[in-house]
Amino acid sequence: MRAALFGRPEMVWLRRFVRTGRRHVVGIEREVLVEIRHLRERLPYVTGVVVASVDGLLVAHDVTVDRPDGTSVGVDPETMAAMSAAYLGLAQQLARGAAYGDFQETVTRAVDGYVATFAAGTAALLTVLANAEINLGLLHHEARPVAHRVGALVGP
Repeated sequence: MRAALFGRPEMVWLRRFVRTGRRHVVGIEREVLVEIRHLRERLPYVTGVVVASVDGLLVAHDVTVDRPDGTSVGVDPETMAAMSAAYLGLAQQLARGAAYGDFQETVTRAVDGYVATFAAGTAALLTVLANAEINLGLLHHEARPVAHRVGALVGP
């Protein structure tokens, strides 16, 4: 079943994020996917967006799995969700150890691109994968409000 879904924007919802009396789960799923799809539309060099719980479970994703030339990017959204949460733990310790407060965001620069992770409230993370050509200022400008809105949607 997973192979059939892999590569499509997918929502794996964790019912424990939904408080009694909140909107129906399906509505929230749709709203999160709309947010991450719009982010990808506004940022042309973004290759994927992953929303994960702080304990590493995939909440939603819109990740390009195959390049236009048919080669695989090799990004597994579930693995990216788990790694983002693990990185959150390290980033939180680093920020607190430096006495700078709570984690808000981090950017990792690699040879071919960037991985930017933003706190999305207290329950989730927004991770953005982008090619090296992206304007980092624009990435931050567009992703911060999306992380805030996603956090409001999935938060406790």
